[in-house]
Amino acid sequence: MTVSHPEFAFWSEQIDRAAEVRSDPARLDALWKSPTSRVAVVDGSSVGAVDGAPRWLASDEAPEGERIFLGLTGEDPEQTAWWAVIVEQSAEELQPTPVRDLLPTLTALDGSLLAQAVGIANWHRTHPRCARCGAPTEIVAAGHVRQCPECSAQHFPRTDPAVIMLITDDQDRALLGRGAGWPEGRFSTLAGFVEPGEALEDAVRREVMEETSVAVDTVRYAASQPWPFPSSLMVGFYGTARDQEITIDPVEIAEAHWFTREEARQVLFPRLNGPVSGWSISSWLMSGWLESIRP
Repeated sequence: MTVSHPEFAFWSEQIDRAAEVRSDPARLDALWKSPTSRVAVVDGSSVGAVDGAPRWLASDEAPEGERIFLGLTGEDPEQTAWWAVIVEQSAEELQPTPVRDLLPTLTALDGSLLAQAVGIANWHRTHPRCARCGAPTEIVAAGHVRQCPECSAQHFPRTDPAVIMLITDDQDRALLGRGAGWPEGRFSTLAGFVEPGEALEDAVRREVMEETSVAVDTVRYAASQPWPFPSSLMVGFYGTARDQEITIDPVEIAEAHWFTREEARQVLFPRLNGPVSGWSISSWLMSGWLESIRP
């Protein structure tokens, strides 16, 4: 069965990250000065916006700040260079808006660029010192590396892998959970962070067992989604349960149940008219199950 292009936020095939350009000051300078360059103003997990949409500035309109080269789109000589400038406070005419709040207006390209921008900006904000010797580090490689002037150690942006999975039983019911602190009636796929030295498939099995005591047999990769809040990479899977008895860990989740498709549509998504809509890979996984288009 062919699965359609993932329809969730922060996913795009259009960007050439052009890593070779990051260490070429002359090329970076030329790209910055190009009239086609576009710049997002980033403050933590917020970006400069106007009327609820991200505002891309020409480079000569951009404020002073640390420049992050995001990549290129298009073909020579019509290429566009994309940048982020990290500031402590946006100009008055730009409304600093959390990227989450912009999701309804983001194109696939905007989402992918801004995921990279806020992910790197958050990393710079939380990692100002060398993890080896404690000295303040310097930003190099167009924002993609921090280098220590004391011990020469190099540090790279952090990405935290997490697995997110839709598990079904032999009746093709889906195992969904309600997170601790979530409102009544809100259920989603199970998820959790990958531990050191752990394979992704093993992380799926461990997380499901820890949260629900359900053993998982077959695990199949589905898709992945960057989730820059602050630095996660969500790796999506479908899996098949070996048993059905649920015993929750109340520290992890409030409740978990097996849902048929009809129950999911009537109880979880009463206003649903077609596939699950949304910007997260969780919605996409549930849509694949509801529409029987899983890989």
